Amino acid sequence: MLQSQELTDRIVARFDEMSPQLQKAARYILENGQEVALVSMRELARNARVQPATMTRLAQFLGLGGYEDIRAQYSQALRLQADGFAARAQAREADAPSGSGLAYGMLQMLSSQIARLQAPESLARLERVADRLAGAGRVYVLGLRSCHSVAWHFHYVMTLLGEKTVHLDGPAGTGVDGMRRAGPQDVMLVISVNPYARQTLELVGLAQDKGVGIVALTDSEVSPLARVAEEVVICATESETFFHTLTPALAVSEVLCGLLADRDRDRALRALQEADRHLQGLDTYASDIPTRRG
Repeated sequence: MLQSQELTDRIVARFDEMSPQLQKAARYILENGQEVALVSMRELARNARVQPATMTRLAQFLGLGGYEDIRAQYSQALRLQADGFAARAQAREADAPSGSGLAYGMLQMLSSQIARLQAPESLARLERVADRLAGAGRVYVLGLRSCHSVAWHFHYVMTLLGEKTVHLDGPAGTGVDGMRRAGPQDVMLVISVNPYARQTLELVGLAQDKGVGIVALTDSEVSPLARVAEEVVICATESETFFHTLTPALAVSEVLCGLLADRDRDRALRALQEADRHLQGLDTYASDIPTRRG
């Protein structure tokens, strides 16, 4: 995600002071840096679903002369990465996806999003999150609606390594009961992207009241989670289709599981061997299609 770091820091610092329309424009700029550098103000405003004047007001709110000052900062960042995001952006513009090209475009975008996670700052964040989770007494895992799959995946893999995680998802609305004994020695790993589920934010508030640490996988530096979490990993969600993607978040889940297992390899190996014996004893998996009887 192409960004001018100085401008990004300024937007994040003053985001809560902005009107809803300015926040909408600011969020779009944070999440679409290469577009800021490449398209006109009117086109950017149209894509962000705000009036062009909103872009000018945002620039002035940030202490800049006008929108062109915003664009100039992102254009400079683009020149510094001319062989990276710019090339990909221009390729997408030249070959608008349709038919089988849509699949290619989607996979190309996913590849780019995964590559962003390899940036030094992103890798450092992953290490810090893994350290925080490793040092916790319990890890309460929360992901609702579309983010449920990411939360469940993390919890499932971690159950193979021990009993450290509690998945806050239960029948008949009992998921929150899992936090009954939560306290300052624990951490909540929360996954949520725009639009943010109200119940997710309410449960994060409950965790804070109990002194539980918060680490988050979310989609923006101005996500409501980013403003309360100790550590945040930003996962892109933009997609070539009408739905957002959770592939980067799922990749981060896998990386975190790997980092946590790596911190105590001997213990992880023993836990996995025990899990294998249990599953084998239950004859859980098959290599052939079972023969139907009767």
